[in-house]
Amino acid sequence: MGTTKKILIAFDDSENAMRAVEQVAEIFNPGNQITLFSVLQDTVSAFKMNHPELTPYFMAQQESFSEIEEQQKTIVERAQQKARSILLQAGFRAENIVIESQIQKKGIARDIIDFASGYNIIVMGRRGLSGIQEFFLGSVSQKVLHSVKDISVLIVN
Repeated sequence: MGTTKKILIAFDDSENAMRAVEQVAEIFNPGNQITLFSVLQDTVSAFKMNHPELTPYFMAQQESFSEIEEQQKTIVERAQQKARSILLQAGFRAENIVIESQIQKKGIARDIIDFASGYNIIVMGRRGLSGIQEFFLGSVSQKVLHSVKDISVLIVN
């Protein structure tokens, strides 16, 4: 069976992320340890940073933004449970599947890299940006691929 690997699946509620989970279920030995890791965006803080002049508006609307964040969290949690089911059906043991979420700290790619310390491989879906957008903005997967040290990265199409 070989040694147990620690596999980090960078996960959101996208189809790409679910395809990454399906690939792990097909390719990797079910004796490995899997962590489904999601970075949740902090909408209010992001807007305060990027648009300080709109801060009074966002403070007045904070409840609405908190509801949006809660909805996002619920959607991601549902997707995480679906991903967990896929892994369980593929023979991964419940105790070897961990689900982790955190609010964005430095940026999604940076947060994934920081969290991935001690893992053998990061698995993630390629983002659905157009070629032009990806060229100018860079995707999370590209940033992780080019910035991570000493950890293999598998990008699933």
